[in-house]
Amino acid sequence: MSGETSSFSTVAIMENTGKLNYHESKFTDQNGIRQSILVPVVQDLARIKSLPQQFIQRRATKNATSTFTPAVIDMAGLRDGPDSSSRAVELQKLVREARDWGLFLIGNHGLVLSDVERSVRGFFELPFEEKKRSVGTYMSVDNLGYGRSFVKSEDQVLDWIDRLAMKVAPKAATDGLAVWPIKPPNFRWAMEKYADGARKILDELLQALAEALSVDKLAFSQYFDQESTEINVRINYYPPSPDPTSTLGITAHSDASALTLLTQFESSNGLQIFKDDQWFTVHWPCNTLLVNVGDLMEIMSNGILQSPWHRAATQSEVDRFSVALFYTPPPGVEIVPVQDGMHARGGYKKVVVKEYIENSYRVSPAPCKRAIMFAKETNNNPV
Repeated sequence: MSGETSSFSTVAIMENTGKLNYHESKFTDQNGIRQSILVPVVQDLARIKSLPQQFIQRRATKNATSTFTPAVIDMAGLRDGPDSSSRAVELQKLVREARDWGLFLIGNHGLVLSDVERSVRGFFELPFEEKKRSVGTYMSVDNLGYGRSFVKSEDQVLDWIDRLAMKVAPKAATDGLAVWPIKPPNFRWAMEKYADGARKILDELLQALAEALSVDKLAFSQYFDQESTEINVRINYYPPSPDPTSTLGITAHSDASALTLLTQFESSNGLQIFKDDQWFTVHWPCNTLLVNVGDLMEIMSNGILQSPWHRAATQSEVDRFSVALFYTPPPGVEIVPVQDGMHARGGYKKVVVKEYIENSYRVSPAPCKRAIMFAKETNNNPV
């Protein structure tokens, strides 16, 4: 399942009807008028070997000419006692990878990913109409449900992706909203079980990062609580593209989270990161876990850790799936950059989480890391 030759078969595509299905996307135009447009389902487009104009990047996608393999942080080593030599090694490795690249792999985490993978595959193997009956689309800043997100105009270049998104925490956040698939029947159970385990690991990493940076152990984790901390999950499906040089799975961006937990399956060559004026393909195995530093962690650390500018590339012969779990403090919390010692002059200011995330959605997609300027002391016009 983890090789580079796709074994995924889509029932809707195999029907061979020639019919294209469409997502309905709604947005507010520059005049404040609510608009609605139809966007082709990329899972259908993959079978016709033709690239609609709205998916073609206006400039050829710059190739990733280098590769990067993140270091693996051993969670078992991090859990050793404070005087353990293995813990010291893992802390040193953790801060180096988080500071230099903004991402790292974790091992010995104890999470079982097979239920997540089966649930995701089961959903995308449904015919389109059955997927639509299984889960609705809730139009909000979070873009929950099944459909397209970040569509803001009729002439926008679209990502080569189909997406499913839900809010896993707080527990009552989606009450009354049709954002959880009813097929496969164990989908919600699998995602909530995964998120519960992931929360414990991410809390450990928040404290380990603080310790590795020689700040108060609770400097980052203090903003998270069991009742109101937010966990959003986005499931991304990237079908084969007729022309990977002209399409992107996800446009370049940084994450408006504190930490993002990622897993992928089917193909391992999609994630790319921009550093030192070039794109790197991130090599990490399928069915493993990668942690990504988000914008909110960049703010909390006063810029010592920086969220990476990254994108998802497309491929011509294989499918790729990724599951991204975004870990974020409660919306009303005000996060404050650390101010002791070497961290006192990062140039970041305190922000309210909800205000930062709303601004991030408002300015995205953008050609550069524009959203983070909202948290810069010298910025007078965040939008």
